[in-house]
Amino acid sequence: MELDEQTGNILPDLTIGADVTGAEPLEANEDLANRGVCLFGKGFEVSPEKARALGLGEVDELENHIRHYRNGRDLTQKSRDQMVIDLYGLEKEEVREHFPAVYQHVKQHVKPERKENNREWRRKHWWLFGEPNPKLRDMLEDLDRFIATPETAKHRFFQFLDATILPDNALVNIALDDAYHLGVLSSRIHVVWSLAAGGRLGVGNDPRYFKTQCFDPFPFPAATAPQKATIRDLGEQLDAHRKERLDPHDDLTMTALYNVLKKERRGEDLDESERQIHEQGLVGVLKELHDDLDAAVADAYGWDAGLSEEEILQNLVDLNAERRAEEEEGHVRYLRPEYQAPETVETQAEMDLDLDIGSDGAPAEPLDWPSGLKPRAQAVRAVMTHADEPLTVEEVAQHFYRARRSDVQALLETLEALGHVEAVEGAYAT
Repeated sequence: MELDEQTGNILPDLTIGADVTGAEPLEANEDLANRGVCLFGKGFEVSPEKARALGLGEVDELENHIRHYRNGRDLTQKSRDQMVIDLYGLEKEEVREHFPAVYQHVKQHVKPERKENNREWRRKHWWLFGEPNPKLRDMLEDLDRFIATPETAKHRFFQFLDATILPDNALVNIALDDAYHLGVLSSRIHVVWSLAAGGRLGVGNDPRYFKTQCFDPFPFPAATAPQKATIRDLGEQLDAHRKERLDPHDDLTMTALYNVLKKERRGEDLDESERQIHEQGLVGVLKELHDDLDAAVADAYGWDAGLSEEEILQNLVDLNAERRAEEEEGHVRYLRPEYQAPETVETQAEMDLDLDIGSDGAPAEPLDWPSGLKPRAQAVRAVMTHADEPLTVEEVAQHFYRARRSDVQALLETLEALGHVEAVEGAYAT
């Protein structure tokens, strides 16, 4: 009889290993992840054709209330290209006055169903979603895009969704628009963590992603600016590659891509249909992007890229405890400080700019482009304050990742009108 010896922490379920479930939520990740809306009324969903019939494209401001809509299946399989009537923020009388065709549609197709709902608020406010999720709306308000992942999926993947899209409650949505964060979340390190921290559901025993267990306690690496830049670039490439391959092929899905990628990683032979998916989806390129991303994220943590899953989990549990101790001492590594702790943004921007801004308008390392008008104005003003000579719009924009030239131009013009900067021969100076 042979005995196998294993050492480690004995967990509540009598298994041995890293206590992932004992990891505590981090303030650094607070208020950034949330599920989408719950409709409680099938009549809210409409096709693009029905949306146009209700006035989309012709009635002023209706584009703010008939939006693209995505659920988990839209991401894992082929998108249904559905839209949804979203009347959040409007009183019943306002809907009837400004959007009468929409009012009639919702009254006919939603109100009868909602009259049977057990909750008084939902019966009374039948023209609004049963769970409109104002917290999520606040989180996403200043973003052009956000990260989403299906709550339940065979493969754990993350992608950017445009901010015009309203997510269903079957999606976990992360209010971050930086591809650096997308890259870290898409890495093997985070996927291993999420599979251990989340549960499983259904006949397929598919993994589930819960924000309280998978995202809130997850410690991001303390990456340097060059490491962030590498991960950011790979994150952008990964997101773009998958979308570019899926778009022209009606029968190609994210699940199919990752089914084939999984077999390729295992060295298993592909059948004819899988070889077609491999060719259409350029799965070899997808694998290389993931491999490079895994190595870059491991480097940002200061870990060997070949760590076992058990080692990754123990390292993350230990790092979670370190970060919790830091936060108790008042040092919080906010992922999106301009939203989570706006009072710290200007001071931190000044500290960063003291190190990174040169007088020639060429930054050593670009800074993260803040979300929101006020933080962006503060950051642009700080750049101008630290420059020894006038800077053009292009030179100011170069100080930030993903800053649109049009946004920078508008902010500089506003600062000029307020007297904080002045125009000097095609450039700006303080």
